[in-house]
Amino acid sequence: MKTLYPAKNVLAAIGLVAVAGVALAQDLMKPVAVEPEALTWKDNPALPKGAQTAVVFGDPTKPGEIFVQRIKLPPNYQVGPHTHPYTGYETVISGSFYVGEGDKLDKKGELHKTGSFSIMPAKHAHYAWTESEGVVLQVQAIGPTGIDYINPADDPRKTQ
Repeated sequence: MKTLYPAKNVLAAIGLVAVAGVALAQDLMKPVAVEPEALTWKDNPALPKGAQTAVVFGDPTKPGEIFVQRIKLPPNYQVGPHTHPYTGYETVISGSFYVGEGDKLDKKGELHKTGSFSIMPAKHAHYAWTESEGVVLQVQAIGPTGIDYINPADDPRKTQ
């Protein structure tokens, strides 16, 4: 397994999520379960056409709130180089996709298969693509969500 980030950064991020989780758990005071068929998938204007997202838990638009969302990318799809304002904890639910680092989509990256887990630090430039199969990715983070494309021409919100 390739380590992209120092262990101390990973441990600090896990600690932050744990502390936020304790605070959230105190507010919930009851278990929460979400079945896959209960998810509402929607087109996401911040991603190129074909992608869909579903909120599993929380409100991704609220600052400081833990959220969980799923992102569905179809086969033969790509998301240009971009960053997020949050550190994302990502699990591949089904399928596979590639993730590369940097500000140019040169398709040099790592394959993430079903069951893979990764951490993407806030404001870290990266890109993603699928090949013959799509992917369903689960992202957990502390809001607000967002995506900032390195190259404005890659941003589908600017071309609609």
